[in-house]
Amino acid sequence: MTKIFYFVVGLTFFVCHIVVASESGRWCAESAGAQGDGLFDNTPVLQKLLDEAGQAGGGIVCLPAGRFCVRGNLVIPAGVTLEGTFRVPPNMNTINEPVTGTILQAYAGRGRPDEAGFIRLAGDNSCVRGLIIVYPEQDQQTLPPVAYPPTIESSQTSNVGVIDCCLLNSYEGIRFIFAARHLVRNVTGYPIKRGLFVDQCYDIGHIENIHFWPFGLVYKPEDPYCKWINVNGVAFEFARTDWHYVSNTFCFGYGVGYKFSDKGSGATNGNFLGIGADSCRRAVLVEGAQAPGLLITNGEFVGRWTSTDSICLEVPRESSGVVSLNNCAFWGPVTTMIRVDAPKAQVTVNACNFVNWDNAGQGQPALAINAGKIIVQGCTFQQSGIHALVGKETRSAIFSGNQAEGGFNVLGNLKHVLCSANEPSPFASPEAIEHYRIRLGTSIDAACLVNWYGREEENALPYRWSSGSSGLLLPVALHKPYTVELACDIPTAIAEAEAPCLYLNDAPLAVVDRNATTVVFSLPAQETSPVLLTLRTATWQPRETIPGSDDVRTLGVRGRVVTVKAEGSSDSCFEYETENEN
Repeated sequence: MTKIFYFVVGLTFFVCHIVVASESGRWCAESAGAQGDGLFDNTPVLQKLLDEAGQAGGGIVCLPAGRFCVRGNLVIPAGVTLEGTFRVPPNMNTINEPVTGTILQAYAGRGRPDEAGFIRLAGDNSCVRGLIIVYPEQDQQTLPPVAYPPTIESSQTSNVGVIDCCLLNSYEGIRFIFAARHLVRNVTGYPIKRGLFVDQCYDIGHIENIHFWPFGLVYKPEDPYCKWINVNGVAFEFARTDWHYVSNTFCFGYGVGYKFSDKGSGATNGNFLGIGADSCRRAVLVEGAQAPGLLITNGEFVGRWTSTDSICLEVPRESSGVVSLNNCAFWGPVTTMIRVDAPKAQVTVNACNFVNWDNAGQGQPALAINAGKIIVQGCTFQQSGIHALVGKETRSAIFSGNQAEGGFNVLGNLKHVLCSANEPSPFASPEAIEHYRIRLGTSIDAACLVNWYGREEENALPYRWSSGSSGLLLPVALHKPYTVELACDIPTAIAEAEAPCLYLNDAPLAVVDRNATTVVFSLPAQETSPVLLTLRTATWQPRETIPGSDDVRTLGVRGRVVTVKAEGSSDSCFEYETENEN
């Protein structure tokens, strides 16, 4: 009788517990038979609970800490949340580290990226929260990475959410199409092909506090797996979205950090605040934007580590619409900071900071404005050289109030360019550019140099080493021919190589005589100023040539003095260093 009594009491307690759980809107997966051992397939158990919660009008299906194997797909009905233990943006350092919360192991759709997503938010107000999702069969040694469907997807819904989750090694992380007013908050991971994609959101989605970084990997820029993502992967892609709000998002190591595209329904407009992209071949790629514009504020954009072809912001030819950048920073291994090729684009750049560019040493500008319209105002350029190069298809370019090392330099087609109140070159007076001399290696020569090495000195004589392609950015009086003298030394390491040559617009202008210390040549009259001359030469490395040297630089010739004299000018020569230091 005693055993029967306790059995009845226990059964009554269990039934009451289930009833209370259901009435309180919570379904316990562990009580229903879910097992977090990483082996048992929990798909049927979890789907049954999700369906029960949906039939009850909504609720929460709870999972405790553990590794829950899910070999099939999960469909979350309207008003239902699948919830794990995390209440912060979680992450894992390795895929097999000890369990400290709720982990779902996903297997469905391997090699079949067009099938249904692992988790489908199928109804309004459905949500995933507090989970780490991993793909045990995806590994760093397989190239190309194995394609899977999206980890979380939703379509024809509203007010769905993904909160406090880690998509550790998803092939595609989140895909929302026609999912109005969605919320994605506190999500981490390193999705491979694409992190987050939104299209046809016609009523203000919210993306907040996302961190896509190589969690779970041994990261090296040239590791084949990491490089694949760093060339082919896209962290964030936005197609047709109206009034999207994106804040405090970051990505690292992608081919494209933020991609704005048009998949047939139109492009994006929205507010992008505090966004960052590090080590990306294209930090921002704008293939399309709506007329109200992409409003990007407090962004930080860095080129792909070890690359020589990265661009922070690219607006390709087919693009249109408005891009507005405010208080953003650009740096790292980039060739050009901003490139605009779109005739129909309008770009505004305000109070931005450009640290360094032209890392390939090809005389590239910070801003390559090949077409369209641009306004650049109140910006800082921390490197000398070409700050803006304006192309023939540029309809309007306005540069105002910009500060730059050595003075703000604009080259190219100046027909539709308006410049005002920019930091001037030391050659501000007309007299100074008639006849002047620049001593390379002095404290103020940077205004006229592109891609030369740092200042050096020998026997109290200053100089600089060129690279394989270095530029002389020379102010000139318009419509006047000049004579230019370049004093330089050709080191013995390249004495037998092809002689160095100076070019104007890729046309040979003068060959440097190996037996002379100074080359003298004529510079034709120019219609714009300054004019860029490019010195191309064979290169050498001191470490390979000089015994005991640990200098790994790739050097060209040693430049000492440049003298520039307009036809008919006086013999009084403006000494660049002397005049400015006095």
